[in-house]
Amino acid sequence: MAQASAICANQEEEEDAAILRFPKEFEKAETLLVSEVNMLLEHRKQQSDSVEDDQELSEVFRKTLQYTQRFSKYKNRESILAVRNRLGQQELHKFELAALANLCPEKADEAKSLIPSLEGRFDDGELQELLDDLGTHREHQ
Repeated sequence: MAQASAICANQEEEEDAAILRFPKEFEKAETLLVSEVNMLLEHRKQQSDSVEDDQELSEVFRKTLQYTQRFSKYKNRESILAVRNRLGQQELHKFELAALANLCPEKADEAKSLIPSLEGRFDDGELQELLDDLGTHREHQ
């Protein structure tokens, strides 16, 4: 029993998004924005619609597509690329990049509350400028 508790405690120490500590299997993984997932799913749906096969898309696929449609912040490739490029200019972990783009906080303090790893690494003015830039890409689609 004590050994199981030690293993659980060790896993909890290893994983902590607030300090950008993730499991090893995520080290080489790339993050996607909800908008990018939406584009991929829409493309797959179009492929399925164009095929004469009567195979229906799964319920999980349909629900995931609905989710991405609802929460997608950037509606075209140009906006997504601009956001990725802008965020890529910063010293951000890939988790922080995806979180900022997906959550779209409007204020620096909101961003730091949602993504604690930003605290102490960015001053509010610098972070606010970045958030304002992201907001313009969201609004001008």
